[in-house]
Amino acid sequence: MSVELNHTIVWATDREVSAEFLAGILGLPVGPVAGPFRQLTVANGVTLDFATAEGGVPGQHYAFLVGDGEFDAAMARLRAAGVRFWADPFHRVPGEINHESGGRGVYFADPDGHNMELLTRA
Repeated sequence: MSVELNHTIVWATDREVSAEFLAGILGLPVGPVAGPFRQLTVANGVTLDFATAEGGVPGQHYAFLVGDGEFDAAMARLRAAGVRFWADPFHRVPGEINHESGGRGVYFADPDGHNMELLTRA
């Protein structure tokens, strides 16, 4: 038997705003509504199920492995949208990317403060 991550819930103050934001940065289409969730599907079939939270939203970390071209495109979209980004997960090195594991990486916050990461090498 193999084990795969199928989906995870991303809590948001507004599921539509958060799903549209991340889809826009990643260059992906927003998926369908499935019950209380707005879905966003990534290349390996995992869905991010955005749900509107009652009350506060605790910050989480989500990392996306992308190709070099996808990284460049996402960085262009981050810059065009005026989204702040950092080279590190603690947001101590603003406006830069990292070169860990021989690749490139960047961190940015979504509308609810989730710490999103793009990396080209795992």
